[in-house]
Amino acid sequence: MKVSIEDSIREKFTCVKCKHEYCMTKKGAMTGTGFSKMFDVQHTEFLFVSCMNCGYVEVFDPEILEGKRKELSTFLDIFFGG
Repeated sequence: MKVSIEDSIREKFTCVKCKHEYCMTKKGAMTGTGFSKMFDVQHTEFLFVSCMNCGYVEVFDPEILEGKRKELSTFLDIFFGG
């Protein structure tokens, strides 16, 4: 069974500001420039990770994390101190 990026982040999360261990994740899409902006075509997706204690938010590009799935565990261990 494939674990989602969101689940991996929530499992290993520790806030870099307050050291709280619980977070919330949300996906958000944004427009680009030119025609995509003019026609409100939202083609760029990001993953927002919010600390449930202090509200600090970090933004990730899920395409990059997905492409580096093998390195994701190491990244999360280093970044969130797991």
